[in-house]
Amino acid sequence: MWYHDTAIYQIDPSLFADGDGDGCGDLRGITDRLEYVRSLGFSTIWLLPFYRSPFRDGGYDVSDHLSVDPRFGDIADFAALVERAEALGLRVLVELVMQHTSDRHPWFQRARSDRHSPYRDYYVWADEPVDDGLKPIFPGVEDSIWTWDEAAGQYYRHLFYRHEPDLNLANPAVREEMYRTMAYWLRLGVAGFRVDAVPYMIERARQADPRDDGLWLLDDLHAYAWQRAPGAVLLGEADVQVDQYRAYLGDEDRLSHVLDFWVNNHIFLALARRRARPLYEALERNRPPPPRSRRAVWLRNHDELDLEQLSPEDREEVMRQFAPDPDMRIYGRGIRRRVAPMLDGDPARVAMAHALLFSLPGIPVLRYGDEIGMGEDLSRPERNAVRIPMQWHDGKNGGFSTAPEDRLVVRPVAEGPFGYRRTNVEAQQWRPGSLWARTRDLARTRAALREMRGDGRPAKFECASVFGLRYDDPVGGDSLVALVNLAPEPVEFELREDDLDALVDVVADAGYDGAPPPPRIRLNGYGYRWLRRRRGSY
Repeated sequence: MWYHDTAIYQIDPSLFADGDGDGCGDLRGITDRLEYVRSLGFSTIWLLPFYRSPFRDGGYDVSDHLSVDPRFGDIADFAALVERAEALGLRVLVELVMQHTSDRHPWFQRARSDRHSPYRDYYVWADEPVDDGLKPIFPGVEDSIWTWDEAAGQYYRHLFYRHEPDLNLANPAVREEMYRTMAYWLRLGVAGFRVDAVPYMIERARQADPRDDGLWLLDDLHAYAWQRAPGAVLLGEADVQVDQYRAYLGDEDRLSHVLDFWVNNHIFLALARRRARPLYEALERNRPPPPRSRRAVWLRNHDELDLEQLSPEDREEVMRQFAPDPDMRIYGRGIRRRVAPMLDGDPARVAMAHALLFSLPGIPVLRYGDEIGMGEDLSRPERNAVRIPMQWHDGKNGGFSTAPEDRLVVRPVAEGPFGYRRTNVEAQQWRPGSLWARTRDLARTRAALREMRGDGRPAKFECASVFGLRYDDPVGGDSLVALVNLAPEPVEFELREDDLDALVDVVADAGYDGAPPPPRIRLNGYGYRWLRRRRGSY
């Protein structure tokens, strides 16, 4: 499948590039920057919501699933984006947000105004709050998942914010609306969807039919998408226990990808300890997906760094290391910071973290701006701290927009080590050894290596601070070892892979003096090396 060797670049349409100077990022701005994404080595973009919305929750409060919000342009702009992406060899993923809607959605307005409306059963209502064990997704912001609606004369359920009432996917009519939404965007050329809040969609499906514990809904989603676009991606946000991933993927007939929260959490535990063992143990528990399925791995995204997959003790250890100030923490479970500030702004350490990401099995996902080490704005509330404008150069508004500052949807960070005056694309793009250049080299190299399409296995050596996987291509016979030093001290060790007695670097943090047989490996502090078996040596 095409997505076996892809890498995904996540874009927030409102914050990436303003194409018309009105102060808000838009689809034209993204289209103008697609060559930048391609030059960085990515082959898929993931667009956060651009649908019509009041934008009280970054666009996830959708009020029309079938239209582009005017702040981003119109459907012609979207078609032009997809056409340009296709010309550059880029595929486009969009959001499928069907667990809830905005309370301003016409469905909800009709539902609340008439108890006998067919839209009433589009949502979840009760005469009294129901204690079904579910808790608010955002503790401390919402104290209940039930809110009284005076017009409706009932309570409605909302696992997320109270302005985002839950859809009732137990209702076949709601599922038909979801399929219609999928068909619409697939016809416009998208390569698939990032499916929002999958476990909660399954919970409602289970109410309609307990078969397969509600996972039949994913069977239906997959069948519907692949009938219309064979190979369509269904990238599921499934923050569930690691042993449930296989059920969500099925036998290649449910989700095509799961976002791997389990590995994500253990990446940060390993980074906090500067030891590889937590990540090895996480991968050992993570069963390989079916051949055509993949796990997606990442460092940071548009939400908080949710650490609920860790034990309370391990979670607190990561918090102490990367979020020592209470204002850096959120919801009692996570961190609202970007990668670079968490790693003290050390370019070598941030590049090491990117090398670790690209060394892992699965599909790497990078959030816009992390390739240059952008920071956060902790003065912004909740998860919005990491939702700041892209920093293109050191001029007006960091190159994000030509609009006056008072018209910007979000003011960019200007000052400090992570502000656009010091951290921006223009300052790094053509500078050898910059974080941008290192990230590009990692992304491009990975895309060219057939070996890394598999799951890999721990390489044989002894060095506690080094994470290393061996990848083998069963077709071409090539082998590669990806090594990353999580600690600031340089190390040296013997690689104990008997059949790898002649290795050459294909990407590294610095120039090394080779690895003569038997391979004696040196790594700088926060160094990384991908070494490939020399052709003709087997």
